[in-house]
Amino acid sequence: MASSDSEVGTFETSDDRSEMVNIVFDGIIGAVSGAVGVASMTVVLLVAASLGGFEMSSLAMVVELTGIGQLAPTHTVALGYLLFLAGGMVTWPLLFASIGRYLPGETNARQGAFFGFILWSGFVLAFYTGYTGAELAVYVVFTLIAHLVYGFCLGAVIEYLGGREEPIV
Repeated sequence: MASSDSEVGTFETSDDRSEMVNIVFDGIIGAVSGAVGVASMTVVLLVAASLGGFEMSSLAMVVELTGIGQLAPTHTVALGYLLFLAGGMVTWPLLFASIGRYLPGETNARQGAFFGFILWSGFVLAFYTGYTGAELAVYVVFTLIAHLVYGFCLGAVIEYLGGREEPIV
């Protein structure tokens, strides 16, 4: 084995540890950014619900599809919101960290708004529950606004807390 080859069982160097700390730190930044985005998005969705254009109970559909609803059958909406929150704090920030730099926009916030638009295209179809007329218009417009707000907040908080142009991973 050549001296430049790594050996099995070698210990981590301080550079490896600092890189790992930075990766964990980026994960925390992503989770915080996602939480801010979901909180902002929830406000918009609650406004839509008050106008009759969104039903928070539609979040229970994901719980029913996964079978998690059997854990607490009387709290499927709350479980659905927790899954929605988890996706907004883990899944979508990871995807944004991976592809965000390839999206249009000069800042992370603008790229995030475009990312929110992409997410909306799936959400608007998946959570449609038969709205018609004015309710349909409220549903489409407010879910779009909610997703643009989510993406903008996600990107803006990542930019504010991250302080780096490129993610580590």
